Amino acid sequence: MNLLKHAITDGKVVNDLIPQKAPFVMVDKLFYFSENKVVSGFTISEDNIFTFQSLFTASGLIENMAQTVALFTGYQYFLKNEPAPTGYIGAIKKVEIQEFPKVGDQLKTSVTILHEIMGVTLVNSQVECNGNVIATSEMKTVLA
Repeated sequence: MNLLKHAITDGKVVNDLIPQKAPFVMVDKLFYFSENKVVSGFTISEDNIFTFQSLFTASGLIENMAQTVALFTGYQYFLKNEPAPTGYIGAIKKVEIQEFPKVGDQLKTSVTILHEIMGVTLVNSQVECNGNVIATSEMKTVLA
């Protein structure tokens, strides 16, 4: 069940939900939030630090997936009226990238929470662009 009444498409509001700050922000929309899933959006710009020759790099895609997890946690804390905690990527496995998106493309990243215990979150992530799955991963994030 979606616990988010309306998508949040104001990047400034989304930015307040994550600990990352410009120029290191790789999510700018929150489309869906439930107890075990979150869906973010991100529009790739030419001046993004992970854009190279008008393509969004593997590092950018991985950071987008990690920040979608941060958005999940940040929105949980927002609902409790608490500031978003800082977290780190603890481990990444099974990263598959089929395609690098271009400047102007919009990403839709879905993260399913597999386990969450004592500040460690294990997730499956999937990034879509133009209706196609372009990247997947399994990662573990850890709260500081």
